[in-house]
Amino acid sequence: MKVVLSGGGTGGHIYPALALAKIIEEKEPEAEFLYIGSFRGVEKQIVPKTNLPFMQLDVQGFSRSLSLTNFKTIYLFLKATAAAKKILKNFQPDVVVGTGGYVSGAVLYAAQQMGIPTVIHEQNSVAGVTNKFLAKNATKIGLGFEAAKDQFPADKTEVIGNPRAQEVANLQSDFSWTSYGLEDDKKTLLIFGGSQGAPAINLATLDAISTFNDRPYQVVLVAGPKRIDNFNRLLQERGLTLGDHIKVLPYIDNMPAVMKKADVLVSRAGATSIAELTALGLPAILVPSPFVTGDHQTKNASALVEAGAALSIKEPDFNGESLVKAADALLLNDQQAEAMKAQSAAVGITDAGDRFYRLIKSVIKD
Repeated sequence: MKVVLSGGGTGGHIYPALALAKIIEEKEPEAEFLYIGSFRGVEKQIVPKTNLPFMQLDVQGFSRSLSLTNFKTIYLFLKATAAAKKILKNFQPDVVVGTGGYVSGAVLYAAQQMGIPTVIHEQNSVAGVTNKFLAKNATKIGLGFEAAKDQFPADKTEVIGNPRAQEVANLQSDFSWTSYGLEDDKKTLLIFGGSQGAPAINLATLDAISTFNDRPYQVVLVAGPKRIDNFNRLLQERGLTLGDHIKVLPYIDNMPAVMKKADVLVSRAGATSIAELTALGLPAILVPSPFVTGDHQTKNASALVEAGAALSIKEPDFNGESLVKAADALLLNDQQAEAMKAQSAAVGITDAGDRFYRLIKSVIKD
């Protein structure tokens, strides 16, 4: 089997594609892959670290306001589509899989024009612009959330979850909190605003430090590599000190392993984060980003809240007081935490990669 994967812009589009590649490779060791990304997205840092062949196209997103840059966007899209056709003709894939981002639009559009089977994966509860554009001519559509089902043609659509969940659920790790100077037998609150951190989450944690210093549970904040200096500066300006059970880190590169050792997670409500935490049955306090297309993180979070699998706090209401209140509700109340843990695990689709694989196999021509 020869598979082209395309997804770019953010980790939420890239990691599901990489997780899928691992699962296919486990099932078909002779499978061949080609990952097509962009020059602008973070895939140019992430994908080359894997063993996947990687090629790039020059694309950019549309401006939401009337702008001359949109003419350049159209020009780059057409140019990227033509380049993608040449790549596909040379590679001769059996299927082309898109996981979102503008680059996948050009690649799958080219494949559709060439008659190559295409599968798109929509991770969020609100369909992205690229996937909406591709849906009409897609062969199959895999969904991460049931809530997205009515946004696509019903006869092509299947809820399969996010393959990242299966990768995380099967992860074997010997991570210990002692590597950060903490204790393995203490409950731990892990606060993570994404790979770059999140200012609103950092500031709320800063406001909560004095209270957290008196709590019996451990607190770990991943502030972001570009934001940790500002956090430490504000900490000093306010005359605050961190208790021995509180750690502030710039970045964690083995996040799934660390999540596995946490008792409660504070995070944004991106599709990949939700896939990971539900795969682990991890109670969560979600702070949806208000700066995403279609406010999809709020809708992602709502799906978990309705299932009793998470708490959700809107960013304008998220501060030191609301953070501590939510953390205490889960870390000082075993009954509520266990109930939420069970519901989180029930929501998770831990065989998502297998489902995705079967969906792909169903479209490949004999």
